[in-house]
Amino acid sequence: MDLARNETSARLASPIVELRQYTLNPGRRETLIDLFERAFIESQEAAGMTIIGQFRDLDRPDMFVWMRGFADMAARKEALTAFYGGPVWAAHKEAANATMIDSDDVLLLKPASPGAGFDLSRVRRPACDGVENRSDKKRLPGIVEIQIHHLHPGAEADYAERFETDAAPLLAANGVRLLGAFISEHAENSFPRLPVRSGENVFLGVSGFDDEDVRRRSQTALAALPAWQALLGKQRTDQTRPTETLRLSPTPRSLLG
Repeated sequence: MDLARNETSARLASPIVELRQYTLNPGRRETLIDLFERAFIESQEAAGMTIIGQFRDLDRPDMFVWMRGFADMAARKEALTAFYGGPVWAAHKEAANATMIDSDDVLLLKPASPGAGFDLSRVRRPACDGVENRSDKKRLPGIVEIQIHHLHPGAEADYAERFETDAAPLLAANGVRLLGAFISEHAENSFPRLPVRSGENVFLGVSGFDDEDVRRRSQTALAALPAWQALLGKQRTDQTRPTETLRLSPTPRSLLG
């Protein structure tokens, strides 16, 4: 995205990232998105975190997916303590919780390599009151794809290195816009009031596409490459189960898209 540079240099990357997948009561996703974008973005960022992106899951109509970032695990504890003990959450928690069946599907992550975090330095979030009527066509949401690779313990570093050296060039050459790559953060949960999935060993690749047609063309082009098929074979030896793919549509105020 070619947008004005954001004044907040902290948005260059988040060393600690949460991927949060919420299962909602049927038909309540738009209610939560509206509440989230009005009340929970600036208030969380004021507490010391970055709201990276929030998404509609295109294949699961009652799933809301979002990501937020922190400077480190200590900063995570301070920010979450401030927000969940503060007035905004107190005012809106009943309405938010009423939309949800489960909010405990959370992966704690860190960039897979020094340059693999999200670069949000050139992104400007639309103002809340301008979401529906903005005319910036470049900011209209496309498709964000998150692939979650479940790995044997200890395999993350080698898997990440192979992705960077072998997979990333093939993806970029075939229309995939790489947004970030992450592995499990194994530090103890610094805010146990909010559970995270413990014992996970994952590698995440996050990609962006202008639309679904571009995504499908990229898939077709990659599938025809012998080098890509050989790489997939190597990757499967490190995986404990098939890759999960999240096909997501950014909400209007998502930074990632």
